[in-house]
Amino acid sequence: MRVTRLTAAGLRLFEGVAIEPGPGVNLITGENGAGKTSLLEALHLMAYGRSFRGRVRDGLVRSGAEAVEVFVEWREGADFRPRRAGLRHTGQSWVGRLDGENVAQLGELCAALAVVSFEPGSHALVTGGGEPRRRFVDWGLFHVEPEFLPVWRRYARALKQRNALLKSGAGGAQLDAWDHELAESGEPLTRHRQQYLEQLRSRLLSVAGDLVPGLGAGEIHFQPGWRSSDLSLADALLLARDRDRGLGYTSVGPHRADWRIDYAAHPNREALSRGQAKLSALSVLLAQAEDYAQRRGEWPIVALDDLASELDRRHQQRVLQRLVDSGAQVFVTGTEVPVALAGLAVPLTVFHVEHGHIQQQ
Repeated sequence: MRVTRLTAAGLRLFEGVAIEPGPGVNLITGENGAGKTSLLEALHLMAYGRSFRGRVRDGLVRSGAEAVEVFVEWREGADFRPRRAGLRHTGQSWVGRLDGENVAQLGELCAALAVVSFEPGSHALVTGGGEPRRRFVDWGLFHVEPEFLPVWRRYARALKQRNALLKSGAGGAQLDAWDHELAESGEPLTRHRQQYLEQLRSRLLSVAGDLVPGLGAGEIHFQPGWRSSDLSLADALLLARDRDRGLGYTSVGPHRADWRIDYAAHPNREALSRGQAKLSALSVLLAQAEDYAQRRGEWPIVALDDLASELDRRHQQRVLQRLVDSGAQVFVTGTEVPVALAGLAVPLTVFHVEHGHIQQQ
């Protein structure tokens, strides 16, 4: 998968911007606050429906603009066929097109362009709450398992309905019906997640062994969101019903799922240092990208924000060499050309951002 053109309007500092990325590594340089990261946000927006910094309405739209508009052209597949997508997002509503046709679901756009992003907040994948870890697993399944999205949507609808009933104080037969629907969709949803993490384990061990060998062997532990070893989801929902009525929401189920990595050098879940957490999170993301490549036959786009400030030179070199060897198209931002790029035999395309404008060097 290779992006051939990226344009955006109303994007943070940019009134309008357009670049034609090259294969290999695309380096975007500029001073702090110049807008380098915004270009990666544009790619991430098309692939996830949001920025990795947060929601669209939280500052992604340029001050004074009605909306942010992003257009991406790329090539994919063994035949390198051309594709294109556009998204206009006000922060409240959106309009999208894919290959010249209107799309009814934002997920249609997100399914088309695959982007794996590593940025300063990525360590939350290891050290933060469960939400980013659930999104991580669901993104992977969304792209490699066709049966996953219908099950996910079915569960999300049922959860919304059950929570509405709990808030209204209703019960009896209505709750019985939605408990059944949650169980019928939640059990297969959980199996998909568990199988995905099990398949990801060997790749994660390989990447982590290269990037953070000092942590020792790692093991992934999945927590489905209820005591599944003792109870079915249907039984767990029934047992939690009185408590859920008091809370006004559903307290058990796949929407509460989580997973963690335990390393041999950190027994009893000892806390990782910030540097170790960054490398661990990066290992997880690269393992996911490798899994995508193996299953889909091509690499996703890889975006690395402010790599030089996040990793030391030795780890930068390891990461970049791994990606260069894979043939992936990579986007890297930095205040200057990373020293780690020296000596790498890779096509390098350099863009420089200054005062809301970008030029290819």
